[in-house]
Amino acid sequence: MSTERRAPLDRRRVADTALTLLNEVGLDGLTLRAIARELDVKAPALYWHFKDKQALLDEMATEMFRRMTDGVEPDPDDGWRERLLRSNRVLRRTLLAYRDGAKVFGGTRFTGLEHAEHQEASLRLLTSAGLTLAQAARALQTTFLYTLGFVAEEQGVEPMPGERREGFDVEARARLMADHPLAAEAGQALFGDYDKHFEEGLALIITGIETRYGVN
Repeated sequence: MSTERRAPLDRRRVADTALTLLNEVGLDGLTLRAIARELDVKAPALYWHFKDKQALLDEMATEMFRRMTDGVEPDPDDGWRERLLRSNRVLRRTLLAYRDGAKVFGGTRFTGLEHAEHQEASLRLLTSAGLTLAQAARALQTTFLYTLGFVAEEQGVEPMPGERREGFDVEARARLMADHPLAAEAGQALFGDYDKHFEEGLALIITGIETRYGVN
């Protein structure tokens, strides 16, 4: 009889297992039953920790945030632009590390307060630059939602790095849309070179914040 002791089942261990399984099966295939099989427990055991799948997604998003910020302190030399650029680049990189990462992260509620310290530091930086608290909050929210939405669309085309869904061939799209030459040519801007296009979009938003609120 084996005397090996398994790690106790807790919320973080379940979330960790779920994130690993997510890259294999995607969000649609991620069920409590499948996670229970990975943990070698019965599915009802998970309901002691999560009442439903949404509660699990909340914990998964929280764990993603923990991993994103673990050991990372805001750079004291950042200006407000650098902070927005840096934080959204890191967010995108984190979301892209998981199949359907943006779908998991979007619309969830953090189960801890790990995000509060980072949010406080960013709000302090933005308000010290001259924004009101409401403007600072809107700047953070707008850049966050841009990144989340961008990655959701990006992962709709490339679920994982180097993996492209069928039907998103830019040249084939252009041939099909030959009677609409501008729309056909725009395909490369819409469905290619995501790194470049993400940076361009983020720069547009930051310039908009600067112009709208008159902040230097």
